[in-house]
Amino acid sequence: MAAVVDEAAAGFGLFPGQKAADAAALCPDLVTHDHDPDGDQAALEALSDWCVRFSPAVALDGTDGLFLDISGADHLWGGEAAMMDDLLTRMARWGAPARAAIADTPGAAWGLARYGPDRTIAPPGGQGALLAGLPVAALRLDADAQAQLPRLGLFQVGQLLALPRGQLARRFGTGTLLRLDQALGEAREALAFRRPPSAWFDRLAFAEPISVGDDLARASGDALALICARLEAEGQGARRFEVVFHRLDGQAHAVRVGLSRPGRDARRIARLLAPKLDVVDPGFGIEIVTVQADGVETLSAVQHGLDAQDGAGLEDGLAPLVDRLINRLGEDRVWRAEPFQSHVPERSVVRRPPLAKGAGEVWDPARPRPARLLRRPERIEVVAQLPDEPPARFTWRGRPHRVRHAEGPERIGQEWWRKAFDQIGPTRVRDYYRVEDEAGGRFWIFRAGLYGGPDEPKWWLHGLG
Repeated sequence: MAAVVDEAAAGFGLFPGQKAADAAALCPDLVTHDHDPDGDQAALEALSDWCVRFSPAVALDGTDGLFLDISGADHLWGGEAAMMDDLLTRMARWGAPARAAIADTPGAAWGLARYGPDRTIAPPGGQGALLAGLPVAALRLDADAQAQLPRLGLFQVGQLLALPRGQLARRFGTGTLLRLDQALGEAREALAFRRPPSAWFDRLAFAEPISVGDDLARASGDALALICARLEAEGQGARRFEVVFHRLDGQAHAVRVGLSRPGRDARRIARLLAPKLDVVDPGFGIEIVTVQADGVETLSAVQHGLDAQDGAGLEDGLAPLVDRLINRLGEDRVWRAEPFQSHVPERSVVRRPPLAKGAGEVWDPARPRPARLLRRPERIEVVAQLPDEPPARFTWRGRPHRVRHAEGPERIGQEWWRKAFDQIGPTRVRDYYRVEDEAGGRFWIFRAGLYGGPDEPKWWLHGLG
């Protein structure tokens, strides 16, 4: 069964869905290839990722098309026509012929690209006149309506537009009206973009490809300066910046930077980006650099007090350090501990962004907690008097410790309403002690279980300091 046919095969009367034997009978010299739908899908996805150089918002259209939202981006090429010519010229150079059209709506662009003159650009609000002369198949109708309309003498979109809407809906269903309205812009259409559409997008193109590290750093700084100038002009700042280096062979390398607070200082962001440029492989050269800002928020201009060091407040002085740590270690490894309403140690602290405003919770001074809580309690061997005395000696990680001072116990039971507390002690009861050894080390130790029960209690070390 034929999946697709090229123009030469179509000239012999071949069509998709035709049996291979019938096609070979019409064209004895027919050249066939095995259909690889997974490979075709992967290639289409790779092409959509490559199209990021033209628009940050790209959506797949079935198995053979793409939608690009170029709103606000065409000026980077000198207009819509130049942008479309550049895209199609590149694809033709790679041996991938394509057709394209530009219109206000996805439906109109789809129909004009497939059934209208190649490289059609519909004027704003003028897609109706261009669609009128196209076949009804240009509306992406369902199979039943598309087969029934020609039998009734309705071959062109203009004939449908001339019919009363009520009669059209009764005869062919509301789906036909919906497709008409979507093509004309009277009904919205949702597209599944591979990445969220963003108005904060800019682009640099080079007359000659670049490949030297210093040139990459300079180009990324220039691209960031463009987007940051736009952010500043509109009183905005962004939390994330992505710079993409587009190679001559179509490959793209993205480098991302995150900020703890919204920012628009291009020089500072470029310094954060610079250590990551080592992973960019320029190949035979970089021809285009694109930059996108995400997490855009209103950023007011703040004047700091004259007594602030270097003109920066405490948070602004700390923010550059936090940003360097986040981009070097990872966003999930830089955080601030904040109290949480729970007497269970594992749940009494939550992670918050380093510079985020606190919820107003404070630590309970009557229940001191260690400076460092271990990810998992570690088993220790303890010598202690019965039944509730603190340990006199304990061994942790093979090293003995003699206890000099001890406080406790503080008894903590399970949160029964959560139906789970821990998987350590069978009775799910802990008695915590704060102890100090002869060397001055401080430890947070607990006994899981009670003496006299069915199981022998076990001792664990849960925190340090």
